Amino acid sequence: MSGAPVSVLIVEDQEVVRLGIKVLLERAPDMQLVGEACDGRLGVEKVLELRPQVTVMDIGLPVFDGIAACKLIKDQWPDARIVMLTAHESKEYIFASLSAGANGYCVKSLSGDNIVMAIRTVASGAAWLDPAIAERMLGEAASLRVGGGSKPGCWQGVLSSREEEVLRLVVEGLSNAEMAERLCVSLETVKTHMRHIMEKLSVSDRTQAAVKALRAGWI
Repeated sequence: MSGAPVSVLIVEDQEVVRLGIKVLLERAPDMQLVGEACDGRLGVEKVLELRPQVTVMDIGLPVFDGIAACKLIKDQWPDARIVMLTAHESKEYIFASLSAGANGYCVKSLSGDNIVMAIRTVASGAAWLDPAIAERMLGEAASLRVGGGSKPGCWQGVLSSREEEVLRLVVEGLSNAEMAERLCVSLETVKTHMRHIMEKLSVSDRTQAAVKALRAGWI
């Protein structure tokens, strides 16, 4: 990426994980760490104060979790770009995170290069899914198609054939630019497909994250 480096804020309670992400950012010439936080409440405050281009957020945070923090940030700053970086791979966490407004979702077992790619992708205004998560979602899409439609509280709709094709390319580990070349479409078309996929992965009502925040006593 050209121009000014991408400003990144880390919200993670495990010091060793924060250190690992910081090392990745230091090695990437187009990245700049602008702050860090070790719990959900402080994370919200830091994001709204520093306005980073991308926030890397864990789910299992003290005080209140990353899903609640994401929802609070998005309510106050809709243009915030947030990548959930977590050990959780269950569809419930994926649905809840994307419904709270996360722009990307990846697991901590992902390679450092792919984590940096996720940050770059989200910074560019596109959505990003971990290949392993995309594979899980393909299976879920197939079960819904066989079952004849969406499930209340899970998917807003079954993926189109083109969206499933895009998701398969995500599983292969292709970047948005590589997908555009493979499909013979524009980069913007791929971004649109990814946005629609993420929208369909979001549960139809966003109360789950709000309830978590309420329980934390912050709304």
